[in-house]
Amino acid sequence: MKLLVSLFFLLLIQIGYGQFHKQLKEIRPVVEFENVSVKLIAEDSLQSTFLIWIKKDVRGHFHKYHTENIVVLEGKAEMLFNGEKIIIKKGDYLNIPKGTHHSVEKVISRKPLKVLSIQSPNFDGKDRVFTETN
Repeated sequence: MKLLVSLFFLLLIQIGYGQFHKQLKEIRPVVEFENVSVKLIAEDSLQSTFLIWIKKDVRGHFHKYHTENIVVLEGKAEMLFNGEKIIIKKGDYLNIPKGTHHSVEKVISRKPLKVLSIQSPNFDGKDRVFTETN
């Protein structure tokens, strides 16, 4: 009986380990940062989910194999998106298909830009191709 109870609790721990629930507004960068801070909050073979804080800008780039979905949680910025200049702000959603050139040209709010970035499939950083320097 003790063995069954122990196995049950180990199973619960394993099931709970793969799940994540937290208020996004409570998650902060780990340390002070100069321009960009990235925090991985979930991943599996199909996706990687990050919180990203940006104080100034992000160099132009595209992803060879990944689609990126962004939800702006805080802040406001000018962005270059596939050759078009756009303004993104809190509440905006942006779908960036693989091969789409994009950059954050300038954060225009007092607060850093804070975005939820979901990349699929799993993102290991190897397919990011920088296209320009800021």
